[in-house]
Amino acid sequence: MTAILIPAFNAAQSLGSLLEKIPQNIGDGCIVVVDDGSSDDTSRIAADAGAVVIRHERNRGKGAALRSGFDYVLASTRSDSVLTMDADLQHDPAEISKFLAAWESGRTDIILGCRRFGRGMPIHRILSNTITSSLVSARTGARIRDSQTGFRLIAREVLLSVELEADGYEAETEFLIKAARKGFRISSVPIATIYGTAPSHMTHWKTTKRFLQVLLREYK
Repeated sequence: MTAILIPAFNAAQSLGSLLEKIPQNIGDGCIVVVDDGSSDDTSRIAADAGAVVIRHERNRGKGAALRSGFDYVLASTRSDSVLTMDADLQHDPAEISKFLAAWESGRTDIILGCRRFGRGMPIHRILSNTITSSLVSARTGARIRDSQTGFRLIAREVLLSVELEADGYEAETEFLIKAARKGFRISSVPIATIYGTAPSHMTHWKTTKRFLQVLLREYK
């Protein structure tokens, strides 16, 4: 069983469409939306679509939203994996089947959705993703093709073993480093590169600074 986890912040314009497109045949897994302090109708739209809604009263960051979602899945479901997706329609629900097929092979613990750099991706994102993926690969000793992707499937065993601490976008890097250090297997599947009109909530300088702090930190 695979649970779908969607961190969402002021995602009312895109969330409903995303939830409608998620295939119904994802096993007995549930859909969990973590509303990270939105001021719009994000929570209502998620609830109307039948998703489990976890709400933060204030915006705490993507890492905090993921942590809340992971905690819920571990405590309240029997799901053996979690598939995370962004709420802004940059991830095509039709590609969920790729992750499930790779997961059923039994040869991996974390599956990353690898975007095709250069096909519709802004140049600054290409540079950022290429550099960060290379640095994370060097740090972990694993081949990480797209370290910044939010479209990823994670085994329950990994969630039980890896303690996520960061609150912001750097949490996704922290997670990969800690998982690799514990010996979990990381693979990837190709996904489409989709960029719409939804505004980005990422502050590039602050995100870069926190990424470097996470990258250089020594973990036990």
